[in-house]
Amino acid sequence: MATAPEPVALHGPEYKRDPYPLYAALRARGPVHRVRFPSGVCAWLVTGYEAARRALTDPRLGKHHSRGNAAWRARASIMPEPQHSQLQVHLLHQDPPRHTAMRALITDAFAPQRVEELRPHFQATADALLDALPNTGRTDLVGAFAARFPFLVLADVIGLPPEFADRFDRDWGKVVQPVGPRDPGRPAYEARLRALQQYIADLVTDRRRADGEGLLHHLVAACDTGQLTRAELDSMIFQLLVAGQEPVTNQITTALVTLLRHPEQLAELAGQSRVPPRAVEELLRYDSAFELTTWRFFAQDADLHGTRVPAGDSVIVSLCAADRDPRRFPDAGTLDLDRSPNPHLAFGHGIHFCPGAALARAELQIALGTLLRRLPGLRMAVPEDQLTWIPAVLARGVDRLPVTYGGTGDGPQAARCPIGRGPGAAC
Repeated sequence: MATAPEPVALHGPEYKRDPYPLYAALRARGPVHRVRFPSGVCAWLVTGYEAARRALTDPRLGKHHSRGNAAWRARASIMPEPQHSQLQVHLLHQDPPRHTAMRALITDAFAPQRVEELRPHFQATADALLDALPNTGRTDLVGAFAARFPFLVLADVIGLPPEFADRFDRDWGKVVQPVGPRDPGRPAYEARLRALQQYIADLVTDRRRADGEGLLHHLVAACDTGQLTRAELDSMIFQLLVAGQEPVTNQITTALVTLLRHPEQLAELAGQSRVPPRAVEELLRYDSAFELTTWRFFAQDADLHGTRVPAGDSVIVSLCAADRDPRRFPDAGTLDLDRSPNPHLAFGHGIHFCPGAALARAELQIALGTLLRRLPGLRMAVPEDQLTWIPAVLARGVDRLPVTYGGTGDGPQAARCPIGRGPGAAC
C-alpha cells in the first residue's frame, strides 16, 4: 500500500477562489490523498470520479460520529456540548437502519411531483423579489435574491409559519463553520448556536400546539409518537433550515459567476424562454456548491484504492474534483450547456443522495431563468478578484455578488407582485 505523504492544505483564499488546479494535480497523482482542514483536522480525500462513486456506496464506510477515532474527535467535534449531541444526529450523520427510517419521514415533502405542483408559487416568489429592484442599476444578488429566494421556497415546502420565517436570522447558518475554543470568534459562534437552538425549541413548541399539516408538523408528531428522539427532531430541523437553503444560495452564486465568466453562454440562456434542465445540470457539474461531502469512517483499518486508512480516520469525497475528471467527462474543464450524458455527483450518490435534489433543481431553473430574463445586460460590478468566497470547509459560493444591469427586456418591474402576505411575499 502507498505511504501517506505530508497532508495537503485545503484552505486559504486562493484555494477557495479556484480549487480546480489543485484537484487536477491531486487526481494526476492518484485517487486518495491526505489533506488538512483549517481546524487542523486531517482527512483522506477521494478525488477521481470512479473512486468517488465507489466510496459513496462503500458499505464499509459509515457516517455516524461515534465511528470517529480520538484524533478526529479532538479537533472535529468542536461544536460545544450540549449542542453537539443535540444537533448532530441528523441524516448526514446516520447509518442504516436508523438513516433509512429517518429519511422516510421527509421524502414525500420533497418528492418531484410535489415540487412540480409548487413551481408556479416558486416562480411568483422569484418575481416578487425582483419587483423590489429598479429597472436598471446596481445590486448585490446575494442579499437581494440568492440568500432570500431559497429560504422563502423552503418555508413554503416545510410549513414554516410566517412569523418564524420573519424571525429566522441567516447569520445562524454560520454555525456550520465552527471555530476552535481559542478562536477570538468563538463567543460570537456560541451565541449564534444558542440563538438557533432556542429558535428550534420555540418552533417545536409552536408546531406541537398548532393544528395543520406540513413537514415540520409531521416531524414533531413523529417525535411525540416515539419515531424520533428529541435530539433527532432538533437535528433534522437544524439540517432543514441550514442545509436546506444555504447550498442552494451558494449554487445560485456559483452558477451566476460561471455564466458571468462565459458571456456567450449567458447571452444564449438569456435569449431563451426558460433555462433548459440540461444547462442547469452542466452548471452543477462545472462548479458545485456541494464541494466536499461530510465525514465517513472505516470501523477497521482498511484499504481505500491502494491507500491504508486507519480505523476512525475521516474520509471525504471531493464532488467537485470528481465532476472535473477528464476520464469521465470529455473536455471536463469546458462549460458545455448541451452536455449529455451528464452523470455528475453534485448531489452525491448512494443512500445519502440529497433528498432535496428535485427541489434544488427546480429552484435553480427558476432562479437563473428569472434573473437572466428580468435583469438584461447582467454583468459584474466589481473586478472578479474582489469577490470573496465563503470560508466554509465543505461548500463553495460567494458572500456578495455585486452586479449592474439595464437595457432592453422585461425589467424587474415588468411583473407586479402576484402574491400576498406570507413566506413568499416580498413586495
